Formats: sequence, structure tokens, C-alpha cells
Amino acid sequence: MLLVIGAGLAVLAVLVHYEFMRIYGDVSGTAFEGLTWGMTAGPSGLAFGLVAVVAVIGWMLSTRRWVRLTAVAIPVLMLIGMFAVTPAALGHRLEVQFDSTPQCVIEGTEEPMATADRESQQAFDSISHIGHFSGGGMSGVGGCTRGFALSGDVDVLQHYRAALPAAGWEVVEDDGRHLRAHRDGRAFDVMPCPGGGVVWGRRRRRPLVRTGKA
Repeated sequence: MLLVIGAGLAVLAVLVHYEFMRIYGDVSGTAFEGLTWGMTAGPSGLAFGLVAVVAVIGWMLSTRRWVRLTAVAIPVLMLIGMFAVTPAALGHRLEVQFDSTPQCVIEGTEEPMATADRESQQAFDSISHIGHFSGGGMSGVGGCTRGFALSGDVDVLQHYRAALPAAGWEVVEDDGRHLRAHRDGRAFDVMPCPGGGVVWGRRRRRPLVRTGKA
């Protein structure tokens, strides 16, 4: 009976882990990193502990070898199941919650923010991007910022060094930590961060011209 309960809890734990990673998982991490994070920050660790307790009780109460082996195998198979479903959960989150390009235009936004959002969107749409963009960021008359996550080790600045000139942008600043480009009265900035980066699109500020008598 304890083995049946343990097996049922293990299956339930795998399903809970999948749902947790599907909603909150880090898309920039590997399957192993996702499993580790789910075990420490999510309900997966608690579920594993509960299944392990049931398995230990079953192992202690029985003298049959096959029962003891099954009791040990249940939490091990549960971990394998969690590891196996993690990539699928992260892939689902990427498909549903992320975009391949930054999205700034939000329905119902009032002017002048709506105009600023459209101008930022036009700037973003003209560039070939990398990474996975979420809806998080800031929008306003000063422009639109959006963060992106990366899967694997990618040189963000190197990508934009090639993509911006190819799209007709002129790179005006590149200090190895941040890159800025101008085109048709618009400005684009990108800065790498751990696991991804941030892009900023806005109308280019015109230099202040002073007039008067010397």
C-alpha cells in the first residue's frame, strides 16, 4: 500500500513540477539547472521529500528484496521524470509567454505615450534580434525598454554589431558593454546582462541649439 501511495505521489510531483516550470521556469537555463531551481525554489523539493519519506518507511517495514528495491526506485524515477519534462515545460513557456521581437504597442494606451510606443516598435521591427522577449519593461514618452533571455552562450553585442548596419543603422557608440545606433531620427540601445540583455528604442534627441548675441 505504501508503494502505491508513493508511486501516486511521485506521478503527481512530476505533474506539479511541469506546471511550475511552465509558468515560472528560467528559459535561459538548461534542463538540469531548471530541475535544480525547481527543487530549491519551487514545490518540487517538498514533493521529493514527501515521496522519499514514504519510500523509506516502505523500505524499513518490509524484508522483501523486491519491495525494498521498488521503494528506492520510486524517488529515483521521480527525479528522472522531472528532468525529462523540464525541457518541454520551458519550451511551452517560450512559445506562450515570449516573442522573438520586442513588443511595445499596447491597446488602449493614451497619447503621447501611444505615439512613442509606435515609434519604438518601428525601430525594433527594423532590426534582426536574438533572444526571447517578455512583455516586461518600461514604456513612456522617453521610449520603450524590453528585456530578453538567451539560451546558451551568445555574444549579444557581436550580433548587433552586424545586424544594425545591415538594417541601415549607424553604430555611434560601442564601448564593449553597451551599444548605441541611430537611424532616421530614432535611437536604439542594447546592453547585455547575465542570461540575456535589455534593448531600448526611442526617438533620437536633437542637440540643443543656443542662439543669441556674443
